[in-house]
Amino acid sequence: MSNLPDGSSTQQRVGAERIVVVFFVLLMLALSAAQSAAGQQGKSYNVVDFHAAGDGNTAFAATWNATCSDSSSPTMLIPGGRTFLLSEIRLRGPCSSPITVQLDGGIVAPNAIWTTTAANLLTFYSVGNLTVEGSGQIDGNGAIWWACFKQKLLSFSSCNNLLVRNIHLKDSPDKHMTLHRCSQVNVYNVSVTAPGDSPNTDGISMSISDHVYISSCSIQSGDDCVSILSGTTDVNITDNTCGPGHGISVGSLGCDGSTSLVERITVSNCSFSRTMTGVRIKSWQGGKGSANGFLFENLKMNEVQHPIDIDQFYCPPGNCQPQDGAVAISDARFINIQGISSDPEAIKIMCSKSVQCRGIYLDNVNLSCSRHTAQTRATILNAYGTIAGMVKPEVRFLGT
Repeated sequence: MSNLPDGSSTQQRVGAERIVVVFFVLLMLALSAAQSAAGQQGKSYNVVDFHAAGDGNTAFAATWNATCSDSSSPTMLIPGGRTFLLSEIRLRGPCSSPITVQLDGGIVAPNAIWTTTAANLLTFYSVGNLTVEGSGQIDGNGAIWWACFKQKLLSFSSCNNLLVRNIHLKDSPDKHMTLHRCSQVNVYNVSVTAPGDSPNTDGISMSISDHVYISSCSIQSGDDCVSILSGTTDVNITDNTCGPGHGISVGSLGCDGSTSLVERITVSNCSFSRTMTGVRIKSWQGGKGSANGFLFENLKMNEVQHPIDIDQFYCPPGNCQPQDGAVAISDARFINIQGISSDPEAIKIMCSKSVQCRGIYLDNVNLSCSRHTAQTRATILNAYGTIAGMVKPEVRFLGT
């Protein structure tokens, strides 16, 4: 009688061997993936190791140069528990790979006038795939500057695929964060704090940028919480709190007869408290170009002077002469905006006779005045639009 295994036993043995082989292959793949992920984290460069103490500019520059030249997706570490003094430093790209700046410590500007020309405390220039994150703070020591307000705190120029999250910005001499010629930007859970009477201390300001997403931020400032300047398209601002400050603004546009373009801006699920305006589009007389494709939706107003404001007669000096021409404002939708205005004039839509506003749409707007004896009102000039649902105060557009 043969001792050879029957077919059933052979199949079982082969099946078991295949299971072992498959398990081994999967194990090797998992180990390889883990090693690859660890490798992708890259090396960490600590500014302390580059002798950052006192004046940190030299050490920060050296740390940046080492980080930027590393091709392993490195991290530049600004460690917690320490504060570093900086004055006007520019960290340049392009770099060899994606970079993370881990800001867990503090950065502080000198408590003295350190330049007499316009400048930025910290600038990232031409750096792609940059992440700036952490629990740390950048303090501009701005109070001594607010009589001249020229120095900005944190600036990103020509940075694409940018992520900024969880950091704190405080008391900038001028704007707290600026984005210029940036694309694919995500700003998340950033806090900005400055007194409500500090001049020109915008929270986040952007120009000639596209695909910018700002969410879950808290901004308290003396000027616009967010300002969207010419050349900017495809912006989404959601789930933010604003106030004190001047609100979320598009512009100003068309200054000195210039041509401006802003398109596809969404502001949603934001709350405003004790601000000058809620959402605003502002342009100078005599300008050219267009601003269109706006959605302002699901906004809450608390003691906001003018919750809805379109102004083609923007003129801070207050003595501008009448001019023909304006940046054409169209396709602006205001939907589900509720709350309290501090001024009876809750809605202002003031448009040029020569370039009238068109395509303004209001739906489910309910604004009451904090002065209980006063009724809210709307002031409308040279604007065509549509009303849907309940709108309070009453709005009358041209042709209706």
